[in-house]
Amino acid sequence: MGRYVIRRLLQMIPVFFGATLLIFLMVNVMGDPIQGLCGQRQCDPATAAKLRAEFGLDQPVWRQYLTYMGNVFTGDFGTAFNGQPVTELMADAFPVTLRLTVVAIAFEIVIGITLGVLTGLRRGRPVDTSVLMLTLVVISIPTFVTGLVLQLLLGVEWGLIKPAVSPEAPLNELIVPGLVLASVSLAYVTRLTRTSIAENARADYVRTARAKGLPHRRVVTRHLLRNSLIPVITFIGADIGALMGGAIVTERIFNIHGVGYQLYQGIVRQSTQTVTGFVTVLVLVFLLANLLVDLLYAVLDPRIRYA
Repeated sequence: MGRYVIRRLLQMIPVFFGATLLIFLMVNVMGDPIQGLCGQRQCDPATAAKLRAEFGLDQPVWRQYLTYMGNVFTGDFGTAFNGQPVTELMADAFPVTLRLTVVAIAFEIVIGITLGVLTGLRRGRPVDTSVLMLTLVVISIPTFVTGLVLQLLLGVEWGLIKPAVSPEAPLNELIVPGLVLASVSLAYVTRLTRTSIAENARADYVRTARAKGLPHRRVVTRHLLRNSLIPVITFIGADIGALMGGAIVTERIFNIHGVGYQLYQGIVRQSTQTVTGFVTVLVLVFLLANLLVDLLYAVLDPRIRYA
């Protein structure tokens, strides 16, 4: 296992550099960030030249990237165009989005896997058909529609929640936004768990466990569920990075000042340092989440061993 972890960490190095290079190149073609600072009016040439030199934008792109990566390894992600260090923006934004992501993942695990197990064990019955139709409806509705409807009904009409999350973003105020963020992924987890449970329920090891006279609950939890969760864990692991980076719509609807909010502001203001810095950290989160998923395989299925 130790050798496998070391090998995976070494494999992550070229992936990290390749992903950050691609992100850096894409961000640099968004437009002229200096012109974005000046708004609708044309920048003064002297002022524009001074700003380009200050932010290193007068250098070739390859040199900008090498300078940026050198600073990243010292913990310096640059300075936003408003003069605030990007690390300060991260310190404010990431804890909020992390709490929101934890709530969303909890919904996926608790509701999605539970519904998937129930429907997988009752395939073809009315409860199975009803859940399948419900998940199909959830997948078909865009997230911004779900968020706006819940905000209007629960926040404005019925007064059950605050329409906008407070700046501190306490956990209790993130329940509905977390459900909105997780809605589509929750539906996929339910359908994926159902399919995996239904397929493994006919496997030989399940029939053997039942032939031994083991209780139904133990057959499901100790044998059927553990092996069926492997594709589900793979999806959830990949979804962690997607939820943190894809929370732009949800955070805009509920006025949550997290990663999605900062990314949106950085894109609108063409702040390349902000966008690149946040996405760089999201790449690391995605890579570490996938490594954790691979390690969980051996825990869920004893047949899997890493040399």
